Amino acid sequence: MVEEKMGECFSQTKDQFDNLEKHTLWGIDFVEKYTKFVKERSEIELNYARQIRNLSKKYQPKKKDEDENKYTWCRAFHSTLNELNDYAGQHELIAENMTSQIIAELTRYTQELKTERKSHFHDGRKAQQQVEASWKQLESCKRKFERDCKEADRAQQYFERMDADINVTKAEVEKARQQAQMRHQMASDSKNEYSSYLQKFNQEQNEHYYTIIPNVFQKLQTMEEKRIERMGDSLKTFADVDRQILPIIGKCLDEMTQSAESIDSKTDSSQVIESYKSGFEPPGDVEFEDYGLPMKRTVSETSLTNSRSDNKADRSSKGKSKTIWPFIKKNKTPKQSKEPLSHRFNDLVTSKPKIHCLRSLRRGGSNPEDFSHLPPEQRRKKLQAKIDDINKDVQKEMDQRDALTKMKEVYVKNPQMGDPNSVDPRLAEIAQNIEKLQAEAQKFEAWLAEVEGRMPVKSDPPRRTSTLFETQNSTPPTTTNNNCAQDRESPDGSYTEEQSTEVQSKVQTEPPEFDEFDDADEDMLPTIGTCKALYPFEGSNEGTIAVAEGELLYVIEEDKGDGWTRVRRNEEEEGYVPTSYVEVFLDSNAKGAITYI
Repeated sequence: MVEEKMGECFSQTKDQFDNLEKHTLWGIDFVEKYTKFVKERSEIELNYARQIRNLSKKYQPKKKDEDENKYTWCRAFHSTLNELNDYAGQHELIAENMTSQIIAELTRYTQELKTERKSHFHDGRKAQQQVEASWKQLESCKRKFERDCKEADRAQQYFERMDADINVTKAEVEKARQQAQMRHQMASDSKNEYSSYLQKFNQEQNEHYYTIIPNVFQKLQTMEEKRIERMGDSLKTFADVDRQILPIIGKCLDEMTQSAESIDSKTDSSQVIESYKSGFEPPGDVEFEDYGLPMKRTVSETSLTNSRSDNKADRSSKGKSKTIWPFIKKNKTPKQSKEPLSHRFNDLVTSKPKIHCLRSLRRGGSNPEDFSHLPPEQRRKKLQAKIDDINKDVQKEMDQRDALTKMKEVYVKNPQMGDPNSVDPRLAEIAQNIEKLQAEAQKFEAWLAEVEGRMPVKSDPPRRTSTLFETQNSTPPTTTNNNCAQDRESPDGSYTEEQSTEVQSKVQTEPPEFDEFDDADEDMLPTIGTCKALYPFEGSNEGTIAVAEGELLYVIEEDKGDGWTRVRRNEEEEGYVPTSYVEVFLDSNAKGAITYI
């Protein structure tokens, strides 16, 4: 009756106690298995997020690559890296939510489930042990009743044999009768005891199978149903954790898409043009050189030696002795006598301090402070950026000065808040910093003004003229060269803007004169072409030569890859100039010339 009222429940499997125990244990193992699965998924999310973060960090722009932000495609990529970093953060959030909402909860619930299951099966086993003990007791009473009945039957048969035997005394018969009666009494008592215990056992058995065990199984059923519901909730949470971050991940992907759509090829092209615009003026048209007219080659492999021979014959035997400066034009005076070459070379070494050699100059080093190694336009931009940075620093210092000044005024009005004199050292330090920054700004502004003054202004395209062709239609090379900007260079490499009238008068009155290196002039390098100076070059280092903008020179050695070209102004002046400062026209007919395509 009770079983019908309970309906479909575990009580109908009251004879399947061991199977139910195995099933509930398997259910708990499944919960632990699922918890382990979620834990491994969480670890995968963490590892994935860590790898994504490392990838984003690996490709983040370095300080030396800050110029990349000028281009839209670089900014789009950097924005994608930042969004990817946020994307990794969402995967970390998945792992964190799974750990807190699923793993921790299921771990705690599993422990509670094991404790509850243990308690229920302990009650069931205890009831089962009581039934088994009652059954053993019933079996014992049954066996005793059976044994007493057999003993009573044997005692009755023995009495009947003794009573029928005429040879047995009356006393023996009476003893057998009493023994039989005692056995019958014992059998009767065992029967009553067996019957009573059997009734008790039946009651306990009914209570066990219809009350105790069903209650235990009902509790196990409730526990199992809760476990199943908890599994369902965990699976739902597993999906919800992913669903919660989808809007943010979608926003990250939208930002990546917007960054990609913000790329503008026209803007990037304009930025490239702005970044690499040098300010150089394009060369003009090349004039026609009429080789049909009689030409006088002032510098060539054949005429140079003859010219030197003629000049040597006409030179005065007396002249004024002076220190020789190689590759630098000097004003000639008559010599008194010609000293040996070794003596003059020793005089050269001892009379001028040593500076860095041309090899170290070619090798390069740290960039100069005025950015003179850059083309004019790039130099102007660098100087302007430097001035802007200095102005920002000046503004910061001035803001600090204003703040300290206000603080000092407060201290003066309220001495209890602080000593006004304690601010003075800091104010003095800030004043010195401002003065230094302003002086530095003025220095860079002067360089900027110099660059802006030297930068070419767009006008009619200049005409590219051959030096050799100009020579035949101009004054002799000596007079022409004396009027160039290189006449304003002193022997120590300094550059002056004013020409010396004394030099001009000497050039006009005295014939050109050669120095003591004339004996070695036979080894002078031949010219391989001409060049035109695009920018002025001071040539303050040893081995270099100063040139003026637009000046035409002879090329005697092309650029070997170190950025320097060797040129010659006349027979006495030659040196190196930066290749980027000149436009070279190599002569394909000259000896040793190399033609550039």
